[in-house]
Order: sequence, then C-alpha cells, then structure tokens
Amino acid sequence: MAGTTPQPTSRTRSWWGWGWTDAHPDDAECAAMGSLLPGTLSHPLPVPRVRDLGIAAPAVEPPASLARLVTADPADRAAHAMGKAYRDVIRALRGRPGRIPDLVARPAAERDVADLLDWAGDRQVAVVPYGGGSSVTGGVEYRGDAHRAVMSLDLTAMGRVLEVDTEGRAARIQAGTLGPSLEDQLRPHGLTLRHFPQSFEFSTLGGWLATRAGGHYATGRTHIDDFVQSLRVVTPAGTSSSWRLPASGAGPSPDRLFLGSEGALGIITEAWVRLQERPRHKASAAVAFAGFQDALRAVRALAQSDLSPANCRLLDAGEAALSGAARDGSAVLVLGFESADEPVTARLERAVGLARSHGGRYGGTAGSDGSPAGDTAVSAWRSAFLRMPYLRDGLARMGAVAETFETAATWDRIPALIDAVRTEVGEAALKATGHPATVNCRLTHVYPDGAAPYFTVLAAGRAGDEVALWDDLKAVAGEVLHRHRATITHHHAVGRDHRPGYDRQRPEPFALALRAAKGALDPRGILNPGVLVD
Repeated sequence: MAGTTPQPTSRTRSWWGWGWTDAHPDDAECAAMGSLLPGTLSHPLPVPRVRDLGIAAPAVEPPASLARLVTADPADRAAHAMGKAYRDVIRALRGRPGRIPDLVARPAAERDVADLLDWAGDRQVAVVPYGGGSSVTGGVEYRGDAHRAVMSLDLTAMGRVLEVDTEGRAARIQAGTLGPSLEDQLRPHGLTLRHFPQSFEFSTLGGWLATRAGGHYATGRTHIDDFVQSLRVVTPAGTSSSWRLPASGAGPSPDRLFLGSEGALGIITEAWVRLQERPRHKASAAVAFAGFQDALRAVRALAQSDLSPANCRLLDAGEAALSGAARDGSAVLVLGFESADEPVTARLERAVGLARSHGGRYGGTAGSDGSPAGDTAVSAWRSAFLRMPYLRDGLARMGAVAETFETAATWDRIPALIDAVRTEVGEAALKATGHPATVNCRLTHVYPDGAAPYFTVLAAGRAGDEVALWDDLKAVAGEVLHRHRATITHHHAVGRDHRPGYDRQRPEPFALALRAAKGALDPRGILNPGVLVD
C-alpha cells in the first residue's frame, strides 16, 4: 500500500539563503546580531535579487522530447546554482554565485532520468543532481569550464512513497521525497523513518543517501546507511537495482558503492528503507557540568553503556550560552530517550545518575513520558538548533563569518582534537581579521569508541573578501583534523569543499578502485564533475 500524495506548500523558499523567505531575520535583527561581533558592517548587505545577476541565455536547448521536463527560467536556475553553505550565501549576497546552470530538469519518473542522462552525455552537458539543495560542502554546484553546459537535475518531482510493507516495517520511497512529505505519507501506517537531520525540512531521501547523512539518533543508528535495504540507481551505463534483503554476506555490497557517492556514479531514484513504529514514550533532561573534561567522560560512559539514548548532545560553555541552554559558563548535556512500546523514564533516570557520578548537576524532572520535553535548557537548545541557519544568514548579511564543520575521532584523540581546533582556528581568524573569534564545540553523535565534534565559528569578516577568508579558515581546520587523524566529515559529505581532505584520508588503492568505478559507470564524465574523483 502506498502513502498519500504529498501536498504543496504556499510558502516561498529563499533562492540565496536558508529555508523560507518569511523566516529570515529582518534588517533590524541582522544589525542587532552584528553589533555583538567586532568588525562587522554598519548596515546589513541588501537581500540579493535574481535580476541583478545578469544571467545569460542557456548554452544548449533540450530536444522536443524532453522539453516538458526542462526549464531555463532565470530564477529557477539561480536557485539551483549553489547549496546553503556560508560561502554560498555570502557569494549570493555579493552577487558572485559562480556558474549558474543552463537548465533545470525535473524528471517525473525513472525513465525520464535515463533519457536526460542519455541526452546530456551526447551533448557533453554536466549533470548535477539536486534534492533539497541544502548541501553545505559545494555538492550541488558546478565549478570549472570543462563542459559546454550544465544541467541541474532536480529530483523533487519524484516525491512519493510507492509501497509500504507493514509486516516487514519497510517502505519503497522515491528519492526526491522531502523529509516532511516522507513522514506525512508514512503517518497513516503508524510508521516512521525517524531520520531527522537539521536540514530535514529542506532535504530529500535521495540526498540523505547520496551524502550518508547523519540524523536523529545520537547513538546506535546515527546514519541513513543503517536504514537502507536496497537501492535503485540510474547510471549512464545502466540501472542498478539491488535485492531487498534484511542482511547479506554476498561479497561487497552494491548499496555501499552508491551510499555517499554524491551523484558522481549515478542518480539514486528510489530505495527500500527500514521503518519503525512511531514513538509514544519520550523523556528528556539537561545536565550541567562545571568542567568540559568531566562532561566528556560522562558522555563516553553513556556511549559505552547499554542505555542507547536517542539524544546525547554535549554543548561546551560557548555553545550552551549561544543556544540559551546555560549562561553561567557550564557545559550542558542534552539527553533524550524514546520508545514505541515501553516507558523510558527509568532509562533517563539511569543516564542522569551516570552523568551525576561524573560531576553533572541536575535540577529536577524534565520531559515526561508521552509529552514534549519541559526542561528549559532542552527547549532552548531545540529552538536554537532549528533557528540557527537563519541567524547565520543574518550574520552573513553583516559581513561576519558564521559557519560550522564537523568531524569524528576516537575517544583517545577527542580532547586534544577539540583543543587544537579551538586554538588554531581562533588564532588564524585573529591574524586574518584583527579581531578575536568564537570557536564553540558540541558533540552531536557518540559511539562506544569515539564521538563526532561539531564546531561553530563566529568571526569578523573581511569586507568583499569573505569567501577567501572562510576558505583559509577551512584549510586550517582541515590541517588540524588530518594531523589528529579525524575524518574530514562525519555527516556533511565531501562535496567540493572537503575534497582536499578526502583525497588525503582515503587509501590510494581505494581511490584507484573508485576512479575505475567512475570510468565504468560514467564514461563521458558528466555526473557531478569534481565530486569524489576527477
């Protein structure tokens, strides 16, 4: 049985910044935020307009057989030119968005995808897959001039839940299905994917799969990989369709080849994914720590226990203050538990007790079973988490650098890694701008053997040169990560911005195999050029 047909929204997406246009900070709010950072502009940069970009006519025209799927509308093309990283936002604000795609295609079926790839290969048109456009690593833009034209392949017209297996708790879902629509279509069946990245509202199943996105769970099933049963992928060399299985030991997994491939090897068109019953029991709490090192030890103990919290986010003092979770210099651990079939308050109490044994302070009852969390710190963190991308764009309008990056490392490296990133990125920002920067850290996902630190950087910009400044800071951060053998990305994908770090991280024999796969599946080199391999 399939889900319901998704309903369109009347709200307008921003072509240049995060999310909905009606949720962006106004000029006064931008100025107020800018006043808190030294070295920002006196007035916010104006909201950019598509008509000021001088978009040229497309270099190619689609054949009549594909015309119904393709548009050359300037506003549509501008909206598909970049993702939503800080460097994308500031380029749009400065009127320098880079190469704008010549065409935007919206296939409605798998056959359309194959036909579009055939035509693009014949005409040497680069094809950049596009889901919700929330990439923060340069994954959905074209850089360079090796192709005569560029086509953005927007999958969101393929946005349906096609089949639901309630006995096996799985569903076959088209790759262009946006997060809210996916959950809306599963809700009548009492099931959920329960994969909620921060970009949930503006990202698709296919995007999650192609980037190996991290989601709702801080422990256990942290990545979309854990929910995949099988994939269908259209490549220039043919369509790959893996068997739907609960598990298999039959050689290297075909799904693993395409998970994280970012459209460089093929276009994911649909997937069978594992579902679960919707949780009915929830409980959450916030525990404060005077020292960050004590908090790290508490989180490690939780990750190595059998408690499996759904949320186990550790905010350092700066991150806690920024989100409003604490303003007294404390680090804050945000805990959450959930279950579809049994109360979770006992597990929460055990987790709080474990945290207190490592020096944590807990003031009383927080969220209770069956109701939203009532704890002030938890609520403040959740609100700030959802609002932060909009505030980042407001700071960008003030010329400030406001960006994030994440990584993962084993527990023995975590303390030194966090200290090094704070110190070296902060020093680089001070040297480049003459003003001190704020470098905060939180742990977003934790494992028995390590954790995923997520860094927030707030710094003065260099008027008109913000992109180069951020590129320099990004390079410094990448060097620190490499030196500490921390991954270049835990869940934000490689894209083009992380490519130098990825090239250094992966073993050369694997790189050789990946290049061979690229050559076999995409012999004309049209699929998302510059991503993962050349």
